[in-house]
Amino acid sequence: MSADADIRGVGRLTRRGFVESAAGLAAAAQLAPLAARAGEEPAAARSMRIGFHTDAFNSSYWSFAKCLEWAKRNDVHYIECGLIDGVSWIHGLGYQPHVALYEDPVLLRRTMDSYGVRFSQVDAAFPLSGEDGPVRGVPYVMKSIAWAAQAGCPCVDTTDGLHAPEGLEDKDAMAMMKRSYLQILRVAEAHKIIVNIEPHGYFTTKPEMMAQMQAFSDSPWLRMNMDTGNTYIAGQDPVKFLNRFLPHVSHVHVKDVSESLAKVMRGGMTGIAVSHCALGDGVNADNIVQCLGVLRDAGYSGVLSMECEGAGGPMIEKSLAWVRATLKTLGIAEEK
Repeated sequence: MSADADIRGVGRLTRRGFVESAAGLAAAAQLAPLAARAGEEPAAARSMRIGFHTDAFNSSYWSFAKCLEWAKRNDVHYIECGLIDGVSWIHGLGYQPHVALYEDPVLLRRTMDSYGVRFSQVDAAFPLSGEDGPVRGVPYVMKSIAWAAQAGCPCVDTTDGLHAPEGLEDKDAMAMMKRSYLQILRVAEAHKIIVNIEPHGYFTTKPEMMAQMQAFSDSPWLRMNMDTGNTYIAGQDPVKFLNRFLPHVSHVHVKDVSESLAKVMRGGMTGIAVSHCALGDGVNADNIVQCLGVLRDAGYSGVLSMECEGAGGPMIEKSLAWVRATLKTLGIAEEK
């Protein structure tokens, strides 16, 4: 069997077979309505889960442990962080709220259990569309998948680069990414981990391109991380974007956009690293509310991961209060 044929073999597991398997049923309960991808109508969601990305505390130079303390104090039970492949001095000194792949995932999971917190997703978003994508990005994502499986984390987040790759036609970059994702999905299937593609870059914030990327494989392990802020700042309508890819969504980034940033950069950026705007205070708030309604009606019961500047606590706490109040208004219970 050729290497290409072996990689393509990831598609052998059908979506219905995935849903009917024990692992598929567990993932369906944890994440978005996988049943929708298997041709079944999901029941209306009665609850969703609230989490946050530790990027909120980058500027505060918090450690991951301090983020766990914040989560416990604020009754938040789902967390998302970036993964570091190697040693970083700022992380080693306790000034970075992310996790290194050299940290034992099982021991970390036990520590997180003591706080009542679990991973909703880990971020391995090295740009796969660039020159270094196949060389550095693919091994990084593969290692992240194996680590996530041991850490009890259901999803690994991936994306493309912010700009068109230099010296490559779009079609050639897409072909390269397809090859990369097929390699990645082979590992994801082995470890039963969802690989999410996040709209964050030149390709992924364009609906037609995202559609092509979601069609790289029929594997049920290939999904999408919806981001309300990135789609908005890229000039898209977040509600339309979500509706188009709703059956693919397994994780959601809830992100607002300040009026000042939108006036200057909307349509000129493809993503926001961290929004310096509390949820509900920006020009994207109404879109977020509408997206939550769409998710509710589709039966989504997964995690809403807040992405905003934390300001050492007060700003993300304001965001948390807004999300909780909005869910209540929409008739969505918070599952903990």
